[in-house]
Amino acid sequence: MSAQTTYDLAVIGGGIVGLATAMAITKRDELSVIVLEAEDEIAAHQTGHNSGVIHSGLYYKPGSLKAQNCVNGRELLYQFCEEQGVNYERCGKVVVAINERDLAALETLEERGRANGLSIERLNAEELKEKEPHAEGIAALWVPETGIVDYAQVAQAYARQVESSGGVIQTGTRLLDVISDQDALQLVTSQGEITACYLINCAGLQADRVAKFCGFEPDIRIVPFRGEYYELVPERRHLVKNLIYPVPDPRFPFLGVHFTRRIDGSVEAGPNAVLALKREGYRFLQANLKDMWDTFSYAGFWKLAGNYWQMGGMEQLRSLSKGLYVKALQQLIMEITRDDVVRAGAGVRAQALSSSGALIDDFYIVEDARMLHALNTPSPAATASISIGEYIANRLMNKLEKRMS
Repeated sequence: MSAQTTYDLAVIGGGIVGLATAMAITKRDELSVIVLEAEDEIAAHQTGHNSGVIHSGLYYKPGSLKAQNCVNGRELLYQFCEEQGVNYERCGKVVVAINERDLAALETLEERGRANGLSIERLNAEELKEKEPHAEGIAALWVPETGIVDYAQVAQAYARQVESSGGVIQTGTRLLDVISDQDALQLVTSQGEITACYLINCAGLQADRVAKFCGFEPDIRIVPFRGEYYELVPERRHLVKNLIYPVPDPRFPFLGVHFTRRIDGSVEAGPNAVLALKREGYRFLQANLKDMWDTFSYAGFWKLAGNYWQMGGMEQLRSLSKGLYVKALQQLIMEITRDDVVRAGAGVRAQALSSSGALIDDFYIVEDARMLHALNTPSPAATASISIGEYIANRLMNKLEKRMS
């Protein structure tokens, strides 16, 4: 544990958003900053368990926080990786209309993408084959701004920037309680007490609970969804040149099973989206009673389940059946067989859900006198992380200026 125990700012969460926020503050302001991470290493959860896609900004409503921060953050991320020597590739992707029913949604995506400043190209079936020779579809969008990177490496680079600017990153430190008085916040942790003037909650899967520790009653709850991946066997990786996505269901923030070439040359297929029984539950049937209670006792979950039980049931069946999973993949690449894919890793998405059963679609950040809580920062948060960090830092600085005036 650091010998210093008093800081101007404590950032809760050593994932990519927390580290980007700390980086934004330490590089421009003379504030003492500590990042508290519950696990023994940074980037242990959502940051280290995703597909590594640098998103373009195609899917997000123009003017939303997701759209603004993804578009801005994407270019900042490319620039950061170039400057810091982090391996990346701006490879582009195709979004494929499999049948006539997809064309209207594909048109909407094209309109959104152009409104968000993307240089999209509309492809017919023959042009799709030029980009992805093994993909099947009647039309597609080519999105050249999309890329790939290893976000764990990006997070490590952020951490180096934080520490070189005087910030402290303390792992293995779980927040247990926050006691607020007139002058400061007393953070009770598994490694002792820390005093901070301000707190920023970037705890991801635990963000709603951290907010409650702080005396803030959030109007959402984190419901974890596990995304399970398969991987193409090495001799079949040639079937995918870069990234192949379906047209997503506009009712959900999930993008459907797709193919992603990773920066190490492997090719992932997935993910699906199934309810996780543990917030950090990366393995099938891994469960935690407290997490289950928080999900199943929440009225919003049952409203969501009641509205979309058929979709949820199909995702669960696909989780259990390799044959059904492969069938979904065959809609994009007909040549794929059961022997071409093997089970790979999984990630857990911290999805905020309202009491009405609505999936919170945009980034959701709230604040009170001494704190800011990032209560919903799912994908494309990794892509947008530098921009989100600057956005949160600006809100903190505005808070400080008002307090001093």
